[in-house]
Amino acid sequence: MRGVLMPAVSPRTYALATGTVAAGTSGYVVAAVLGGIAERFAVSIAVAGQVITVFALAYAVGSPLLAVATAGVERRALLVTALLVTAVGNAASAWAPDFGLLLAFRVVAACGAASTTPAATAVAASLHPSGTRARAMAVVTGGLTAATMLGVPAGRAVAGQGGYQGAFLLVAALCVVAAVVIRVAVPAVPPGPAAGLRDRVRALGDPVVRWLLVVSLLACLATFAVYGYLDPVLDDAAAPWLLLAYGVGGVVGNVVGGVAADRFGPRTPLLVALAGSSAVLALLPTALASPVGAVAAMAAWGALFWAFNPPLMALLVEVCPERAGVLLALNASAIYFGIAGAGVLGAAVASVASVSTVPLVGALLGVCALLVAAGVPAPVRCVVGVVRRST
Repeated sequence: MRGVLMPAVSPRTYALATGTVAAGTSGYVVAAVLGGIAERFAVSIAVAGQVITVFALAYAVGSPLLAVATAGVERRALLVTALLVTAVGNAASAWAPDFGLLLAFRVVAACGAASTTPAATAVAASLHPSGTRARAMAVVTGGLTAATMLGVPAGRAVAGQGGYQGAFLLVAALCVVAAVVIRVAVPAVPPGPAAGLRDRVRALGDPVVRWLLVVSLLACLATFAVYGYLDPVLDDAAAPWLLLAYGVGGVVGNVVGGVAADRFGPRTPLLVALAGSSAVLALLPTALASPVGAVAAMAAWGALFWAFNPPLMALLVEVCPERAGVLLALNASAIYFGIAGAGVLGAAVASVASVSTVPLVGALLGVCALLVAAGVPAPVRCVVGVVRRST
């Protein structure tokens, strides 16, 4: 009966999810070791935060370019290669002799991660029939959320014993393990039809798509400007547990956001998630002063923020299901452009005011995302410019 009501997802899907966990941890782990990086290279927290910016910007720009460049590569081989590149970038980051080389090695890691997540999601879709395809894709993309629950707190704990270098080496090891798991558990998958850069730009001709991408960018700008500068304000002993609370909340929020979008339609859950995460950001400086309040606030923040993406993706797919791959790839780029901008914004606020002011600025940006989302018109399916293919 359970298999009829809720079709099983292939175990190979969970193998693919190990790749997104490793790739996600590669990007998020810096937030847990920012203080150590600043101390090692004798730079301010604001300057050290540019490690986050460089990674995110390389991911956002590299993802569509690498997708086009590797369109003809067999998918399993691409995943294994991308994870090994990510491993090399992280291992090199651990031993970078100066700050400039650290930034360069973060670009290498970002390029590997930028190829991993889209390819893993596409492979999951290709290995499942339509009845289980969406759930399989959710399992794979959920690996990014799991990275905040497991990878980042583990990185912080390791860094507490062996410095930030240990955290980067841990990520490198995760990437190698994921590459081996995928090589053993996932069959060879031929490349499918690829969307070129022209198709990706063409999709931006729809106004609903443009505004939803703005919502993604603003929401990520709001949250990651704060998340990237948590390390200096968290107590060393409590930090791994607080980051774990955020990650657990994120996993729950990701699931609830998807279920709510299916049950109530995507618009209401999207607005609730944006409003809630903005409120938590505004209260965060006060909540962190209390151990109980800190755990509650971090869990609520993770849940509400990660709940916004499933309904937003559902709205994007409503524009044109036939071009969902292109639209979701654009959303991924918007998210990482938001993360890149968050590093710059957080640095500016921390330099002009203080790190404790960053959550308030994040809350204001969250409100802006909410207002934009509230004003987005209902999607019109298959708008010209999204579905017409070049001939």
